[in-house]
Amino acid sequence: MANYSPAGLVKQVDGQVSRILRQTDFIEAGEKGRKAVVELRQNLADAKIYAQDYELSEMRQEQLDNAKQANKWLEKARQQVLRASEFNIFSPIDVAHLSAQIDQAKADLK
Repeated sequence: MANYSPAGLVKQVDGQVSRILRQTDFIEAGEKGRKAVVELRQNLADAKIYAQDYELSEMRQEQLDNAKQANKWLEKARQQVLRASEFNIFSPIDVAHLSAQIDQAKADLK
């Protein structure tokens, strides 16, 4: 993986999710699969906002607060990736790759 900032990693994950979703037949995924995807996209958007705020924070306490919030949304996104994979939206390879990138972003938020 190239060296990305936490916000850059979240943005990269979001882009990869978008590319995968463009190739997905949501009729087969059903309502629960679509709901998992909607929640995943929202969780990634929230994580991206807090990761950007983390990077722009001037005070350490503010940085820690933003890191905590970003990690919360990243963990929820990770859970939604797994949930969406139950509906064949993500392959096992996609799950492993996205999860690894989410974990890396979480580790970088210190």
